[in-house]
Amino acid sequence: MKLSELAKQIGANLAGGDAEVKGVASLKSATASDVVFVEDAKHIAAAMESRAGAVIVGDFAADEAAKPLLLSSQPRLAFARAATLLHPATQPTPAVHPTALMDGSAHAAPSASIGPYVVIEAGAAVGEHTSISAGVFIGEGVTIGDDCDIRTNVSIYSGTRIGNRVLVHAGAVLGSDGFGYVRDRQTGRYVKFPQMGRLEIGDDVEIGANSTIDRGALDVTVIARGTKLDNLVHVGHNVQIGEDVVIAAQTGVSGSSVIEDGVVVAGQVGIADHVRIEKGAVLGAQSGVPTGKVIRGPGVIFWGTPARPIKEYLKELAALARLAKRRRE
Repeated sequence: MKLSELAKQIGANLAGGDAEVKGVASLKSATASDVVFVEDAKHIAAAMESRAGAVIVGDFAADEAAKPLLLSSQPRLAFARAATLLHPATQPTPAVHPTALMDGSAHAAPSASIGPYVVIEAGAAVGEHTSISAGVFIGEGVTIGDDCDIRTNVSIYSGTRIGNRVLVHAGAVLGSDGFGYVRDRQTGRYVKFPQMGRLEIGDDVEIGANSTIDRGALDVTVIARGTKLDNLVHVGHNVQIGEDVVIAAQTGVSGSSVIEDGVVVAGQVGIADHVRIEKGAVLGAQSGVPTGKVIRGPGVIFWGTPARPIKEYLKELAALARLAKRRRE
């Protein structure tokens, strides 16, 4: 692609020659046909000395002239968009593998790809240009939208609805029973509470490898448009996750909690039941949020257990350090 066309499509301004490029790369591995990016002025020299054919940079580098520049206010974002354009996803080959088992009432669009040893139960539907990889199980009545990519050994329980352009990585389990029991006070034994709800996943969601999302108990668990879950994330029953939420690995979200739009959750965060994380809040790594807690403050970083604003948390740590020092003295 010519740099002039690439600049237009990623919303950047081209400064310098209109060379042709074929891919994206790091500063170390780039060749003359690659595009690299720089977010900080201190890395400009390394970018100019690299073999890259062009550099995506911020306005701070507008005066550099050693290479063609693609000027953007968000270089990393522009680079990600360039990567999508220069390395487009491979379209699945429309086919149903001979070893796949499809119920007679199930439907796969003519442009879909159904891989080896896939099982699709009664009434399920797979949309246009969707790829179902080897060993996937799709339960009764499941609907999967267009342009989805369901990777190897994913299990999708009945009653799950998946939107368009959803990527589910290997080993994920969608729509399994929630962890709900009622204790008989007389016998001490546990009786399973009904898990008869469903799971709804919106458009443009990504679900990491070996993550698990439970169906609703009586209602619905929702993962809204644009949300991204890392590997090994667990979402309990009846949880409502809003749009454009990011949740990092090894986080657990207990039943009936609500995570509103734009929340960022770092790794190994524990969220108890009936919690509400309000729009735009940020939970730092290994934070703990107790039952019924409301976390509010757009852009505010919360840390610790129980989670509180990081400034407050750091003050408490400093106070504890001073007390410990006095005791030693």
